[in-house]
Amino acid sequence: MAVKVLIPTPLRPFVGGRDALELEAANVGEVLQRLTNEHTALKKHLFADDGRLRSFVNVYVNDRDIRQLEQQRTKVTAGDTVSIIPSIAGGRAVADALPKLSHEEILRYSRHLILPDVGMEGQRKLKAARVLLVGAGGLGSPAALYLAAAGVGTIGIVDFDVVDKTNLQRQILHGTEAVGATKLDSARARIEDLNPNVQVETFETRLTSENALDIIREFDVVADGTDNFPTRYLVNDACVLLGKPNAYGSIFRFEGQASVFYAKEGPCYRCLYAEPPPAGLVPSCAEGGVLGVLPGIIGSIQALETIKLILGRGDTLIGRLVLFDALRLTFRELKLARDPDCPVCGKNPTIKELIDYEAFCGVTAEPAYEGAEITALDLKAELDAGKPLVLLDVREPHEHDIVALEGSQLIPSGELPARLGELDDHADIVAYCHHGPRSLRALELLRAAGFTKVRSLRGGIDAWAINVDPEMARY
Repeated sequence: MAVKVLIPTPLRPFVGGRDALELEAANVGEVLQRLTNEHTALKKHLFADDGRLRSFVNVYVNDRDIRQLEQQRTKVTAGDTVSIIPSIAGGRAVADALPKLSHEEILRYSRHLILPDVGMEGQRKLKAARVLLVGAGGLGSPAALYLAAAGVGTIGIVDFDVVDKTNLQRQILHGTEAVGATKLDSARARIEDLNPNVQVETFETRLTSENALDIIREFDVVADGTDNFPTRYLVNDACVLLGKPNAYGSIFRFEGQASVFYAKEGPCYRCLYAEPPPAGLVPSCAEGGVLGVLPGIIGSIQALETIKLILGRGDTLIGRLVLFDALRLTFRELKLARDPDCPVCGKNPTIKELIDYEAFCGVTAEPAYEGAEITALDLKAELDAGKPLVLLDVREPHEHDIVALEGSQLIPSGELPARLGELDDHADIVAYCHHGPRSLRALELLRAAGFTKVRSLRGGIDAWAINVDPEMARY
C-alpha cells in the first residue's frame, strides 16, 4: 500500500488537475523527489534553485508538520497521508504561477467564468494546461475543437497524414479547401481561427517507441484518437510509464467506447484488453465504415473528460468504460478494475520500457513476393492491351455495389478460403479492395494455395479512382 499525497488546488494544474496521488516512498524526501520527477513542472514551485524546500510551502505527515518532526527525513509508512500546504504568506506566489487572463479572454470565456466549478481559477488552469492529441482525424477533430474553444492553453497534435475527401464525412476539423494539405496545417489553421489564444504544437511523425516518451512527457493529458492497435498499446504504455492520464476513445461503424486510463488511480488499457485481437480480425474504419456523427460524440466525451481532469472536478471515467450504441441511442457503463497481473501497471510489471508494438500486435511486413503489386496505371495499360485478367474483388457485397471495376468477380476475403475452387489456379489474377490491405492478405492466401500468377492492386480501388477514373465515386 502506498503513501497518499494530497495536492492543494493551486498546484493541481502541474499534476494533471489531480487532487491526490499515491507514491511508494520511505520518507518525505523520497515522496517529494518522486513527485517532482514524475511531474517536472511542479518542481520549481516546491523547491528553490539550491534544492531547499521553499519557505512558503509546508508539508504535513498525517496531522503533523514535518518541521516539528525530522524534516524531509521524516519516515512514512503505508497508509500515511502527506499533505502539501502552501502557507498564507506564500500562497499567492503559487497562484501567480497560473497565467492571467486577458480582457479578451475574460469576455470569450464568460460562460465558463460564471460556472462555480470553473470560475477564474479553473479557466486559468485550462490556460496553463497542455494536452496532446494523438491523431487529427475523426476523434481528434471534435476533441481539438472543443478543447481549443474551452481555452486549453497548449494543444499538441501528432499526425503525419494529409486531408483526403473521404475524411470530410466525419473529420470536422478539416474542410474542402484543405484537401491535399497536411492534417497538421489544416488543424492549426482551424484552431487558430477558432481561438487565437491557443498555442498549437505539431509533430508531423508517426508515434513510435523511439519518440513517444519524448513527445508525451511534455504534456499533462493525452487524448488517444488512434485507429490501430499498435499505436493504442504504445500510447497506453507510454502514459503508464510517464504517469499521464489517457482520455481514450474508439469507434467502429455505429458503436463507440470511451474511458480514462490512468494507472496512478485505476486500470490502464492493458487491464481491459491484455492482448490485441489477431491481425486482420477487426477491420479498420476504412474497411468497415463508420457513421460520420459517431466520432463527434465519442471525441466530445474525450474532450469533456480531459477538461474534468484539468479542473479536478467531477467524477471522471477512471475505472469506468462507456459503451455507446448509435442505432439504439443507448449508453452502457461497465466498471473496470486494475489487473494485478497487468504487465505494465500490475504489482510486478514486466514491461518497463517501450517495446515493438507492431510485433506485439502481430502486424508484420507484407510478403515480399516478386511483382506482388500492380499500380492502377499499369493495370489500365494491361486491360487496354487486351490482356486476359481475372479482377478479384475481395471487399464485402455492399462495397461492391457502391463501386467496382468492370467485369470483376466478387469473393469477400473472409469467404476466400472456402471458395478457392471458383478460381482458375492458372489464371492471371489481380485482387483489389478499398485501400489495399485485404487484397494483400488475399494474395498471400492464394500464393500459399498454389496460385502462381496473383497480384494486388496497389492502393486499391481508391488508387484507381485517383489515377485512372476520377469520376468514379470514392467511399
